[in-house]
Amino acid sequence: MTVRAILKMGDPRLLRVAKTVTEFDTDELHLLITDMLDTMRAASGVGLAAPQIGVDLQVVIFGTGEPSARYPDAPPVPRTVLVNPNITPLPRSGTDPMLAEEEDWEGCLSVPGLRGLVPRFARIRYAGRDQYGDTLDRTVDGFHARVVQHECDHLIGRLYPTRMRDLTRFGFTDVMFPGVEVEED
Repeated sequence: MTVRAILKMGDPRLLRVAKTVTEFDTDELHLLITDMLDTMRAASGVGLAAPQIGVDLQVVIFGTGEPSARYPDAPPVPRTVLVNPNITPLPRSGTDPMLAEEEDWEGCLSVPGLRGLVPRFARIRYAGRDQYGDTLDRTVDGFHARVVQHECDHLIGRLYPTRMRDLTRFGFTDVMFPGVEVEED
């Protein structure tokens, strides 16, 4: 088990654009994913992107398989490894042509102890590969869609505060949400 240090907001490495993964099912990729899973679990996270541990590759992991202590009201998200992701925003339903956004609270292991109200597309299709190179293609909504968008933002050098529209809705988790588990520094 290797728990890696998670970079924090202000570290310039979090602002870089990650590189495309070109080789799958390699020892290096499997080791990276194992380290990411160990790191995410140790931090009680629901997702982690490779750039958050200083690796400039388009690799994200997410999901809990069970309710999260950091997001107790959120539904479980299946544990997923997503490489070279592509996100397509979708209308809320097949009959509604408008793309819908929803605002909800987000935190981040790279922005420990803080939460903000962030707009995200309510429904998305995400596609990419798993660590073996097999195709992943899912249509999701709600918390699942939010987590995917949040993690994929790390691949383009964005942290959730840059998506916020109202900084009066940004603050310390323990003040705004007493009793909710706070990320450790």
